Amino acid sequence: MWQQERYQRIRALLSAQQRLSTEQLVSALQVSRETVRRDVAALEAMGELRRIHGGVIAQSGEEAPIAERAQQQVPYKQAIARAACSRLRQGQTLFIDAGTTTALLARELATLSGLTIITNAFDVALALRRPAQGGGHQLIMLGGELGERAPATVGGSTVAEIGRYRADIALLSPVGVTAAMGASNYDPREAEVARAMCAQADQVYMLADFSKLGVSSRISTCAASDIDLLISNRQAADMPACQQLAALAGEIWLV
Repeated sequence: MWQQERYQRIRALLSAQQRLSTEQLVSALQVSRETVRRDVAALEAMGELRRIHGGVIAQSGEEAPIAERAQQQVPYKQAIARAACSRLRQGQTLFIDAGTTTALLARELATLSGLTIITNAFDVALALRRPAQGGGHQLIMLGGELGERAPATVGGSTVAEIGRYRADIALLSPVGVTAAMGASNYDPREAEVARAMCAQADQVYMLADFSKLGVSSRISTCAASDIDLLISNRQAADMPACQQLAALAGEIWLV
């Protein structure tokens, strides 16, 4: 069993049982205790479980705070951000939602010019402020209520304002992506924003590092068949979740 397949199996078992002993993991994965130890250490570093004496327990259903998530999988997210930028061209209008991957995307976009960018995320907007000497992008910050979980606007006003615009591409950073649920999010109001951006864009790009593939969160924001481009990492190549998504999404690009 490949490493990423083992990770997905551990996630699935924890989702069903919440607590697993080391012996249960060894039996379910058919690997050594040392391999189990390495796998659970890696998943704990990703914030997906917590090791306890004799086994592991699932993390709370609450998504980790954004400050914590910003420190996870950074090289993989940066590779995705650079790849997404390479698919853009001057004159396009983009929706960008709030997330740790889209925050890194904004830093890459700051080196370009000539785009119209519509966002609800303060860190995206700050990274893309027009320089004093001119140039840069046209930036539109969506109004609304300040979200509790991320530095971004959310709520009915934000969703209504999205409806005033049409974008070429929505670049979104979901909590997870599966063939069955598509892209999903934990927070209902953040999910509403992502769903509205999908509806108002000609194309939808999902930016999801390999640890998010096969992961389902609370609320679906976009069916897998409505994803025009899923950008993830090469580490996902042999994951069953990636292969299932390949049959539904328009294109998958592994970087």
